[in-house]
Amino acid sequence: MLTGREPLTQVAQAAVVGAAIGRALRFEELRSAGTELSRLRPPRGPRYDSGMADRRQPGGVDVGPSPVTTRLAQDAGQDVRFCRAPDGVRIAYAVHGRGPALVINSCWLSHLQYDWQSPVWRHFLTRLGEICTVVRYDERGYGLSDWDIGDYSLEARVGDLAAVADAAGLDRFALLGMSQGGPVAVTYATRHPAQLTRLILFGAYATLTRSPADRELHEAYVSMIRVGWARPDSLFRRVFTNLLIPDASEKQMQWVDALQRMSTSADNAARFRSERQEDDVTGLLARISVPTLVLHSRGDAMIDFDYGRLLAASIPGASFVPLDSRNHILLADEPAWPVFLREVAAFVEPDRRQAQPGVPPWGEGEPGLASLTARELQVLRLAAGGRENGQIAEALVVSVRTVERHLSNAYLKLGVSGRAGRAAAVAGLVRRGLV
Repeated sequence: MLTGREPLTQVAQAAVVGAAIGRALRFEELRSAGTELSRLRPPRGPRYDSGMADRRQPGGVDVGPSPVTTRLAQDAGQDVRFCRAPDGVRIAYAVHGRGPALVINSCWLSHLQYDWQSPVWRHFLTRLGEICTVVRYDERGYGLSDWDIGDYSLEARVGDLAAVADAAGLDRFALLGMSQGGPVAVTYATRHPAQLTRLILFGAYATLTRSPADRELHEAYVSMIRVGWARPDSLFRRVFTNLLIPDASEKQMQWVDALQRMSTSADNAARFRSERQEDDVTGLLARISVPTLVLHSRGDAMIDFDYGRLLAASIPGASFVPLDSRNHILLADEPAWPVFLREVAAFVEPDRRQAQPGVPPWGEGEPGLASLTARELQVLRLAAGGRENGQIAEALVVSVRTVERHLSNAYLKLGVSGRAGRAAAVAGLVRRGLV
């Protein structure tokens, strides 16, 4: 039986860290050989004033958005606002998208504006914004939120979430807790069940193991943060990047390397990592009463897969979706990403129907969007973009016959048929904001 306190294999952890350091050293060799990284410096541009203090954070890093970032965020209709947490800390939050409300309590690596440029985060923002009205915020001590923080406790972070939901004027909403946002989301769900329509936990945990080996590894990580976080080169930050996205391209890794330094200070990163080691909401899991979906990458090196299994096994009625990925943050070009998107879209579909009562179901007696495979949904999206079957086959490197088979299966699942089946299926995706 899983208890949530099983020690992670020390040898496996050492192998992960060793491989990460090895890749970091290889990266440093490339940089020394002349790789140009200046374009990945924290973007400089107009700052927000909004009656607020100068947004230049400790250490002289200007966290204002670049012109490119500003344009991307504006094109998405993002609206950045500030609110006060119960202890007076200013929390920056942003709203974009359309549809039912989805509040995202994300991982520590975020910046409300800079994320729009990122090849690691941009697809999350754009695609989730097509499904829901997304409300997300920078953690205390990170991004556009206040950096000079005295309290990183779980209780303070739950207060931040409540403050954002209140400031955004949300009566009821779905909540997505990612990574260390899991304990915050679980606690909020048990205290405010009437405000939540449903709960999604991705790459999350209830508590982290505390064996002597785990403590030793944690101390090593904290030492690396204090020594290398603020360095101009990314040698030490690359260790964490490799744990987050081991299958990323060099460009994607460079972006995460830069985002770490830009998103917060070394002291904040070290203190936050130490504080989250104390989080333990295992005893709250059985009290969660809202519909819950748990998703976790099988090969996640940052948060072990067993943590996700424990969440799903301990929350009454929770659905569990294993993702075939090694990445803690799913990348846009990996097979697990459309699976994640499909599962989340299907899970929040009841909220969408309630928010848009004029949107009809797919058809009488059909199982709906949730029954589509990732490939079937991908084929339908390409069809919605105006591509013919031959063009879809070429794009996916499959035969035309395979494309026809996927379309036939999708039509059957969606309850449409005949010559109008393609148009009806595509129209259904468009109505739901999935293309």
